[in-house]
Amino acid sequence: MRLVIARCSVDYTGRLNAHLPLATRLLVHKGDGSLLVHSDGGSYKPLNWMSPPCSLSPEEPGEEEASAGVIEVWRVTHKKTGDALRVQIYEIIHDSNHDLGVDPGLQKDGVEADLQRLLAEQVELIGEGTTLVRREYPTAIGPVDLMVRDADGAAIAIEVKRRGDIDGVEQLTRYLELLGRDPHLAPITGIFAAQEIKPQARVLAEDRGIRCLVLDYDDMKGIESGAPRLF
Repeated sequence: MRLVIARCSVDYTGRLNAHLPLATRLLVHKGDGSLLVHSDGGSYKPLNWMSPPCSLSPEEPGEEEASAGVIEVWRVTHKKTGDALRVQIYEIIHDSNHDLGVDPGLQKDGVEADLQRLLAEQVELIGEGTTLVRREYPTAIGPVDLMVRDADGAAIAIEVKRRGDIDGVEQLTRYLELLGRDPHLAPITGIFAAQEIKPQARVLAEDRGIRCLVLDYDDMKGIESGAPRLF
């Protein structure tokens, strides 16, 4: 990865045209060929960029550019679309190369699979005497996250989300309609479980006889979150 802090102007041509006037910016040229133009603000989002597949070619500035103070020109061209990012560099303040090696990738914690696994291991959160039948219980339209039975042996289908919205309620409703046709499961009820359930989703779920369960991920992992909870 090459990091360059430079006084530069940038022009993007192609499906759209854009211009960044002369200013001091950070230019990030990555190993995959991409170039990102950052300012000292705007969080993670670059002001402009060119995504791979693309190639960077240095160019000599023209006479008019050189007389205006341009010392170097970068042209980054997308190999498929032909879109181009042209950087006119007036001054290089910092220029360094860094070998970052192979990145192992982002390992997310608290995704739906983690919530599903923890809830399967702690089915007592659903109710005393609850037992797990199966995770990823198969149906003709896809697997429902958890199938359990309560202390009386009644079947309960559970859909697990990080953030519960109306689409998740609709998904569980379709599962319940299908599973309710199985005489071995009927009458079946549903639980919509999530770390956060939107008010509209809760209203819809309760109107359809679906119970809502808010999950405290840190508490389920054995970490005291310190956040107040309503049961």
